[in-house]
Amino acid sequence: MPVYLDHAATTPVFPEVIEAMAEQRMQVGNPSSLHTAGRAARRVVEESRERLAARVGARPSEVVFTSGGTESDNLAVAGVFHARRDADPRRRRILLSTIEHHAVLDCVTALAERVGAEPTWLPCDETGVVDPALVAAEIDRDPASVALVSVMWANNEVGTIQDVPAIAAAAHVHGIPVHTDAVQAVGHLPVDFAASGADLLSLTAHKLGGPAGAGALLVRRDVEVVPLSQGGGQERQIRSGTLDAAGILGLSLALDRAVADLAQEAARVCHLRDRLLRGALELGLGLTVGGAWTAGDCRSRLPGNAHLLVPDCEGDSLLYLLDAAGIECSTGSACQAGVPQPSHVLLAMGLTDRAARGALRFSLGHTSTRADVEAVLAALPAAIGRARRAAGVA
Repeated sequence: MPVYLDHAATTPVFPEVIEAMAEQRMQVGNPSSLHTAGRAARRVVEESRERLAARVGARPSEVVFTSGGTESDNLAVAGVFHARRDADPRRRRILLSTIEHHAVLDCVTALAERVGAEPTWLPCDETGVVDPALVAAEIDRDPASVALVSVMWANNEVGTIQDVPAIAAAAHVHGIPVHTDAVQAVGHLPVDFAASGADLLSLTAHKLGGPAGAGALLVRRDVEVVPLSQGGGQERQIRSGTLDAAGILGLSLALDRAVADLAQEAARVCHLRDRLLRGALELGLGLTVGGAWTAGDCRSRLPGNAHLLVPDCEGDSLLYLLDAAGIECSTGSACQAGVPQPSHVLLAMGLTDRAARGALRFSLGHTSTRADVEAVLAALPAAIGRARRAAGVA
């Protein structure tokens, strides 16, 4: 069996979640219907809403179900931008970090091209940290022009964790709403929506042991969001569409288990991450760690994120060589239109184009074992050697 270390992309569904969803799939009923079957489906949805809210420090009324992280990010960013600009045409600026997921970056780019939004980029340091003081300074420059702020809770490539409460506090001085993409954080870090100060928070099921196609956007009751889809207005008139009771059930059950096991699992996975990073550095091949890393620390870096920079290599070549050796991971690059590009996250952290191309991300999860880590360390020398020879490096 291949060694799967790409949990940040998607993680295996918990067996009990599969069973519960399969049973629910056998039931007929639209949650919006008023007959017995419809009411039974609605009960599943509302019980799931309550279960999810309890695990992330939210009120059930703040949970808006979506199809996943991308929809949640788009709904938060575009929906709040339209609402704020409609109320005051001066509010055209969107403050966002340079290391956001493309679900946020591309949404803002589209808003800039189509409706005149003005992106204001928040820089990060060499480890990917956004300084809340810089956020405050950028807001203070012209607070009346800011529609919203969006800074992700934990980065999907290098695992850096942001100080969301401090960023939210800076924005709230001027009554500016804050969105955080917490797709990588929920289920892996302690996340309390109420305590965070964020006004909107995106999460998804398939990063934490639930099904793909189910997610949620947490929205404080006083935040106005213009819907992006028109229809039945099922979710607070913010998001229309027939609710997937089975998918929503799977999301809530997976989150319930992930949070219940969080402390123990985070410590276990963090130990595996540290073994992988230490072992890779000890290979004597010139590897370095991307992002902030202190052994045993899960406060500044995601417990399961092991990001390596391999000099004199193309990450894509390494990925294929490792895949052939039975190791499934990812690179730090995005492939657009078939042309490999260096990671925008690594470039924002100050790496050169060449250095950014030699990135590998190993992300561990609930199925990861010590044997998986040792298999990676055993496969790396040969893969790196072949990749360097292919690049013309002796």
